[in-house]
Amino acid sequence: MNFTEQSLAIFEKVIGDYHKYDDVDTPVSNPYANGTIENCLYLKNWIDTVQWHLEDIIRDPEIDPAEALKIKRRIDRSNQERTDLVEMIDSWFLEKFKDVRMLPDATINTESPAWAVDRLSILALKIYHMRIEAERTDSTDGQRRKCADKLAVLLEQRSDLSCAIDQLLGDMEAGRKYMKVYRQMKMYNDPSLNPVLYAQNGGKK
Repeated sequence: MNFTEQSLAIFEKVIGDYHKYDDVDTPVSNPYANGTIENCLYLKNWIDTVQWHLEDIIRDPEIDPAEALKIKRRIDRSNQERTDLVEMIDSWFLEKFKDVRMLPDATINTESPAWAVDRLSILALKIYHMRIEAERTDSTDGQRRKCADKLAVLLEQRSDLSCAIDQLLGDMEAGRKYMKVYRQMKMYNDPSLNPVLYAQNGGKK
């Protein structure tokens, strides 16, 4: 089983585990040992799955504004956790390939492996939910056909992205590609860099 096959199997397990309860407050029950890539992949998709449903909830036109603000702040925290976890996965890749001897003409990729895996995780969720829409019995035939067409595109995208990720990892293992990690440095979550936040602290940065 190659890396993307392993990742997608874990993502599908996560989505299945979450939908046993279908509740954004369900605590994560990660079956994989701490420090393993499997543990990171499971947690990554769990964060994405919970956030997917939070994004649905916050779009309810009848939602109480105070509750919407609470959810928005929860989504902000989730985005930071997602970013932190992607960087952890990239650190795992850096360790995995640290002894590879780069070829003289080795090139860098436009994104790190973990950010590509991030997109694969979101695709798994899109496919799951689009399949539900394509099979709904309470929608029109036309709506189901539209969703089935979209599902076909998503499945093709998953195949292409999986191939590209595995190709990238193969190139890195062979020394044809190298990776660099630029930490995301999100300023709005940092009380010393967000002007609204540090202004509340007497302007101290």
